[in-house]
Amino acid sequence: MYDVIIIGGGPSGSSAGRRAGKLGLKTLLLEKENFPRYKPCGGGLSEHAMSYLDFELPEDIIEWEVTGAKVIFKDQSVNVHKGHRVFALVSRNTFDTFLLEKAKETGIEVHTGEKALSCREMSDFIEVDTREKTYQAKFAIISEGAQGLIKTCVRPTDNKDEYGICLVTEIPAEEREIEERLGKTLELHLGVARGGYGWIFPHKTYYSVGIGGVVKDFSHPKESMLEFLKKNGFSGDYKLHGHKIPWGGLKRKVVGSRVLLSGDAAGFVDASSGEGLSYAIRSGQLAAEVIAGICLQGKNLKDLNEYQALCRAEFGTHLKYSLILSKLIHSFPERSFKMFIDNREILDKYLEVMDFKIDYKDYLRWALLNFKLR
Repeated sequence: MYDVIIIGGGPSGSSAGRRAGKLGLKTLLLEKENFPRYKPCGGGLSEHAMSYLDFELPEDIIEWEVTGAKVIFKDQSVNVHKGHRVFALVSRNTFDTFLLEKAKETGIEVHTGEKALSCREMSDFIEVDTREKTYQAKFAIISEGAQGLIKTCVRPTDNKDEYGICLVTEIPAEEREIEERLGKTLELHLGVARGGYGWIFPHKTYYSVGIGGVVKDFSHPKESMLEFLKKNGFSGDYKLHGHKIPWGGLKRKVVGSRVLLSGDAAGFVDASSGEGLSYAIRSGQLAAEVIAGICLQGKNLKDLNEYQALCRAEFGTHLKYSLILSKLIHSFPERSFKMFIDNREILDKYLEVMDFKIDYKDYLRWALLNFKLR
């Protein structure tokens, strides 16, 4: 009988595992893949996300540092830079493997290459089935990402109004070429996907290129992606990888009788930027802390609901207003995108949101006071 079984070894599951191990919980982490494994993602890691880690990232994990952004809409563009690093770019296969190793350091039991097939809540414990065995624990944390179905033991799967789809590819390039093209800048392309954007991110040996949009309005993602690649000078036979991304800010059930959802499985994603690593890391930590309170500090089972309150207090309002901003922008796409291009201050302030210097609520209030959509 474990104290907690964690399903999924990505950033949220690894962060939950590390915190659980440090707190003294008897922990089993199940990950279906053998690490390192490929993960389709632009790899943007904010300073806010890194602030949650209780260790330094090695220099070789960070492939590029970004201080600003270039936003492009049709034939117009605007550049904004801060005087400090806003994002670090990482390859998710390397980054995720490192986080899992940091979780293992705490002495938890980790099974990679063992896929969880189901999770059942009993009155006094939970059961998790794999092809190899059935495991029991007092609690479970489901950190399987947006694609998994085990989370349906707590809530239904998202409908087409509640998630988006992204396509991403990696384009090999020499470091000098990437430096000349992008420098310390991210490229964000507006108007290429309904309800989203396109991106070109620098990495040490490749560009991460992708587009994402609302799935119900994104009927031909592959064709849109190929057009985006061609328009930006990338002509080659590139392998495209697709993945779901939940819209954050929606009311979703994340607490069962003995199960907590974290990260993308819980829907904790910035609806405006698509960034989810910050909330994945932090929600995993909070889930482990709440379970430790019950297992080790004598709290009651009903205190499991404290998890949702903690998440809401820490980043719930932020995600709620990210969704409001996203809906506002994409209700008036031409005017909104033009405002980003014509008013450098709007983009400059948005980078402060990405840096978590201000939250979306304050940003939206500031924008509505200073600029009008009409």
